[in-house]
Amino acid sequence: YAPTRCAAAQTSTEQGILPPCHHHETVHDPQLVPCTCPLFSCPWEGHLEVVVSHLRQTHRINILQGAEIVFLATDMHLPAPTDWIIMHSCLGHQFLLVLRKQEKYEGHPQFFATMMLIGTPTQADNFTYRLELNRNQRRLKWEATPRSVLECVDSVISDGDCLVLNTSLAQLFSDNGSLAIGIAITTSKVHNAEAEM
Repeated sequence: YAPTRCAAAQTSTEQGILPPCHHHETVHDPQLVPCTCPLFSCPWEGHLEVVVSHLRQTHRINILQGAEIVFLATDMHLPAPTDWIIMHSCLGHQFLLVLRKQEKYEGHPQFFATMMLIGTPTQADNFTYRLELNRNQRRLKWEATPRSVLECVDSVISDGDCLVLNTSLAQLFSDNGSLAIGIAITTSKVHNAEAEM
């Protein structure tokens, strides 16, 4: 379990918790990637291979190992917008789980969860991620191809191309204001078939 809460409630570098973000979109040099941490308006830009060390050192993002993990997002009652994030390392790559609470329509907060590969879109196509909520004899799964961090997480969320929960659904799966999200990452079938040839 990875207990993580947002710094809107409490700032703790130990937990990898950061304040809500203000987003920026422009990338001047196509070789440079803006900071992919959605919790900060961070001016940093760098090459893809140093994104992970930037997130770990500057933003103190926790990293979990293994093909299957459980991410525990606490303080789900915090007002929108709020983000929870964790890095997930498996299959030789690093992924970023972003869980965001935001109002798409005024007075109606929703939860959006997506996985971003810290890599290129071509690399992202080689993987499938599964997010699973399981509580009170109910199970909800979302399975998709991760997006690359070279794409903007804001557009993934605004397009709704992710796991979307309204407040009442999130409450069905939460336990004392915490939401446990099972995460599994596998290589896609196309990638497996190529590897066997």
